[in-house]
Amino acid sequence: MYRVVFLVLLYIFSLGCSSNNEGIEERLEPSLKVESWAYQLQNASVEELSNSPFELVVIDYSRDGTEDGRYTREEIEKLKERGKIPIAYISIGEAESYRFYWNDTWSSEPPSWLGEENTDWKENYAVKYWDVEWKKIIYNYIDKIVSQGFLGLYLDKVDEFEYWAGKERLTEEDTAQRMIDFIEEIASYCREKLENCYIVPQNGERILGFDKGKLVSIVSGWAVEDMFYDGTVPVPIAETEERLLFLSRIKNTGKPIFSVDYVDDGINSEENINKVKDYLSKAKDSGLIPYVARTDRNLDELVIIKW
Repeated sequence: MYRVVFLVLLYIFSLGCSSNNEGIEERLEPSLKVESWAYQLQNASVEELSNSPFELVVIDYSRDGTEDGRYTREEIEKLKERGKIPIAYISIGEAESYRFYWNDTWSSEPPSWLGEENTDWKENYAVKYWDVEWKKIIYNYIDKIVSQGFLGLYLDKVDEFEYWAGKERLTEEDTAQRMIDFIEEIASYCREKLENCYIVPQNGERILGFDKGKLVSIVSGWAVEDMFYDGTVPVPIAETEERLLFLSRIKNTGKPIFSVDYVDDGINSEENINKVKDYLSKAKDSGLIPYVARTDRNLDELVIIKW
């Protein structure tokens, strides 16, 4: 009973906030109108992406995550010439030990803003994203991305605000507001250098429950993982509905919501095909723009569904 009341109140609140900020939204964020997208973070081929049917492509700034593997400006321009919108992946809530900014001494003498390693993703470490030193690293990262010719930023680990809640004497409201402020600063920084810089956060949509309209007005859309399937296992309907309720604040503004489920095992079996079709159907029926990824979660190949 309490859960139902909470969700109803949240929905009413979300409608009120979205309607009160329509004017702000038009002034602050560029329009992002696409019907398809792709998501590949390892060894993405510019040639393959250029010839693909996808309108928006999210890739890493580098083929292998290292500085030596960076895409050239000419390669990113080729994507744009072929009608693609190239968006660069960047983790703003975790530090990655294979990135250009990593200092090997941090393993034994970590800076004050560096937290624990993610047990699910080795070489990824929680960060106090509100720390000035971490922000400097991110701004330097954005400079590289903008110089390459990317048209926007795909912000991962927005949900890190949940990790820090209850730590450092911070409430979840504190950590959520600090993440909202950080995204606003990132958007402002990028748009000073690239006027129509697209900003697309991934996951952490619960943060919208703490937003007073600012975040909704800043972003160009939102992205989510595992909305309908956790691998090949269906997600409980109640969990999906709760997430969609938070995302309704984005949807009500007409901004796109990108969905990626790692549901495709790569086997041309009837069972696999039916699961992929079910995911695509559910995503589209919910007003999301779907992308099918492999169950290994490596995001190291471009998946194009031809049936």
